[in-house]
Amino acid sequence: MPKMKRHKGLAKRVRVTASGKIKYKKSNAGHLMSGKSGNRKRRLRQDGTFANAKVVKKTIRALLA
Repeated sequence: MPKMKRHKGLAKRVRVTASGKIKYKKSNAGHLMSGKSGNRKRRLRQDGTFANAKVVKKTIRALLA
């Protein structure tokens, strides 16, 4: 049987941290920023994490393995 290939599209969008969390860049921060509040823009600058979603983390790790 051939080995499973890594999902390249997902690998470009997420990172696995040393503690096992999945980090990703939040959406809606590309353009049209003038209509968004400063608080919202500040929140969008932070990376999002899949810290607690076990099913999502399991699926993502399988695709990145």
